[in-house]
Amino acid sequence: MGRLEGRRAFLTAAGAGIGRATAEAFAREGAEVIATDVDRRALDGLSKAGVKQLEPLDVCDTAAVNALAASVGEIDILFNCAGYVHHGSILECDEQDWDFSFDLNVKSMHRTIHAFLPGMLKRAEAQGTSGAIVNVASGASSIRGIANRYAYGASKGAVIGLTKAVAADFIQRGLRCNAIAPGTVHSPSLEGRVAALAATSGESKEAVWNAFIQRQPMGRLGTVEEMAAVAVFLASDESAFTTGIVVSADGGFSL
Repeated sequence: MGRLEGRRAFLTAAGAGIGRATAEAFAREGAEVIATDVDRRALDGLSKAGVKQLEPLDVCDTAAVNALAASVGEIDILFNCAGYVHHGSILECDEQDWDFSFDLNVKSMHRTIHAFLPGMLKRAEAQGTSGAIVNVASGASSIRGIANRYAYGASKGAVIGLTKAVAADFIQRGLRCNAIAPGTVHSPSLEGRVAALAATSGESKEAVWNAFIQRQPMGRLGTVEEMAAVAVFLASDESAFTTGIVVSADGGFSL
């Protein structure tokens, strides 16, 4: 406990899943947490978990991101979690699907980093500490090709490239940037995807669930709490000598 004491953390997509679990974990570790989500109602209950500030935010709106960053002020930790999983190969991906995937999965991170980075650098220099950016990538990316994840895999591969570029540019200025590449994680998002796939494929939900589980070498899905634990490590001083890496928290999915 207390690994993030005195730190200010800003999170996107904190209404559910990995984002929500990470907001709660950061708060437990002593951080002043600003949690955002495109659906403000999804953030309900986080105040009871110690989250300091709840804000609606569409990370695809540059003006909104810049305005909220100006209002929030300098931070120490930026956790980029917003994302979307497009299903299908290139034959099922039109330009709108491609553009939306890259806007939400990649450009949203460009927006938040561009908005917060100057203040993070200033704060790190003034306090003699390091700022930490943690981006959520995926095992389906440049790490591993997955069938029917064309736009998703391409966009998450771009997240890995973005992460390494930011790490390299600011490695000597008190700023670290790392990524988490989850395998399949049991979350509300996955539950929605399972229901949709079952409806379109004609398979039962149980069969779709089993397909997700069977591709995990450990024989089970990950939990959002396990991903949040990795995020705490990458945001804390425990990873002070770590930048530009991708942590594959995937139950062997990348093996």
